[in-house]
Amino acid sequence: MKTVADILRTKGREVWTITPETIVFDALKMMADKNVGALVVMDGAKVTGILSERDYARKVILQTREIMSTNVYFVSPEQNIEDCMALFTNKRVRHLPVLQTDQLIGMISIGDVVKAVIAEQESTIKHLENYITGGR
Repeated sequence: MKTVADILRTKGREVWTITPETIVFDALKMMADKNVGALVVMDGAKVTGILSERDYARKVILQTREIMSTNVYFVSPEQNIEDCMALFTNKRVRHLPVLQTDQLIGMISIGDVVKAVIAEQESTIKHLENYITGGR
């Protein structure tokens, strides 16, 4: 079974971050420039929140206060992708920062996990086809 570490090896560990003081316009511009759907909000070395396109779309018109999500769910590199899928589904989030000994080392999205699941299924199908046909 694939793990978060496997996804990070393929995807890379680059994470775009902002501070709690970053204004919304600058955060949205960064998301557009970097072609990402979420930014991790860091206060020094501590993760304090996450700001996603969904947060902006749902909160900026309805609220005048902070729009970042402060209830952040994390995963570790050792966790398997089934755990991640459960978090995405049960907690209704699309991005999971990856922490190793309380240090941010990457971020995965639901799209990254779906891509990994599809790749794993394709590999299994090819293996079974080779087994059935005797490797021909």
